[in-house]
Amino acid sequence: MKIKEWIESGIMETYVMGVATEQEIEQVISLKKQYPEFEQELAKLEYDMEMLAQGMAILPPPGILSKIQHEVNEIQLREQKVEKFTAREHTSSQDDTRKDRYIEVESESNHMRIHKAWRWVFAAVFVLGKIFLGFAIYYYLENRQAKEQIEELKMEIKKGAPLR
Repeated sequence: MKIKEWIESGIMETYVMGVATEQEIEQVISLKKQYPEFEQELAKLEYDMEMLAQGMAILPPPGILSKIQHEVNEIQLREQKVEKFTAREHTSSQDDTRKDRYIEVESESNHMRIHKAWRWVFAAVFVLGKIFLGFAIYYYLENRQAKEQIEELKMEIKKGAPLR
């Protein structure tokens, strides 16, 4: 009768789902050893949970395994390159003849170098920006002048003065 209480207590479910405490895990292991009926019920529950999980499983999109393998290989290659690079640094610091292979790059200029074709694009964008700025200022002043004229006309209408 006591074994049925353990089976119905829910301890097997927490154990199978992996949320049992250490004390509950120890109890399940000892009950498995003592009672074959408990072990059978636990195996049945594990099987049922596995079937439930497989039934609810969503298949990954096709080609995802190859993408994952490619990413893992890329990471491994990067790590190997870093290891080779750091190993090269350690040996080159000890051996001055290898130091001549590397060129130290330091820039004394604060200017950025760009391809010649992009210079024309940047120049065109700069000139167009200035043109648009000029138009924006011109139309702003025209708009302001038009608003002033409208205000003057409203005032004349209110005064009842004749229109121009």
